[in-house]
Amino acid sequence: MEETVKHLTPRSSSKPEGPWSSERFPRAAVLGLKLLNVFVLAVVIGLTVYCHYLIAGLADLSSVKANLTERLQACDQQLSSVSEERDRLKASLTEKTKEVDRLQRLSNQKKTCPAGWMILNSSCYLLSKVVGPWENGKQDCRERGADLVVIDSAAEQIFMAGFTKTYVWIGLSDREEEGTWKWVDGSPLNVTNWDNNQPDNGAGYYGEEDCAHISSYTNSWNDLSCNTSLPWICEKEAMKNL
Repeated sequence: MEETVKHLTPRSSSKPEGPWSSERFPRAAVLGLKLLNVFVLAVVIGLTVYCHYLIAGLADLSSVKANLTERLQACDQQLSSVSEERDRLKASLTEKTKEVDRLQRLSNQKKTCPAGWMILNSSCYLLSKVVGPWENGKQDCRERGADLVVIDSAAEQIFMAGFTKTYVWIGLSDREEEGTWKWVDGSPLNVTNWDNNQPDNGAGYYGEEDCAHISSYTNSWNDLSCNTSLPWICEKEAMKNL
């Protein structure tokens, strides 16, 4: 009997491929390298953009600094110019003040007052020898070409203090409107010398007090009833010598 020889094909001895098989490992490594390259590229791009903006920002700061420096220099120049102008004006004002004082002295030397009147700067003053209500004093001064005294400077107030040793009417009242004190010539009340707690309009005990006088005790002002009898002080402009 003829034997039949069978050719047997040997079975493959290879094992199934796992995740770290020799065929898959190179592909995984390539993929990892690609991802790493993408990451590095992204980082490079990001750093490039950041550096670009950083450089641009530094350029802007440099420009701002230069601009501020220019402005500061301009301000320093303007301040220096203003200081020089101030000093010049101050010197000019000092010179003009001296000139005004000199002219004032010359003017006073060329002016006189009638007999019995006293002079201060360019005004003449007269203390009445009679007493009467405030309105009488006003009328008497008008008849003399004068008016009740208007005190518009500290120097004049000091002069008044040495001019009389008694209560005297001055040209100040609030008869037109209570609380609004005005001088008889309509000039504003620039200088005040009221006594403590004055004017008080009688404080509710003495009736209306609408006219002002100088107190002989304090050399300050007080309001009093206009019907009170007091002496008064007249004031008028001094006359030029002929």
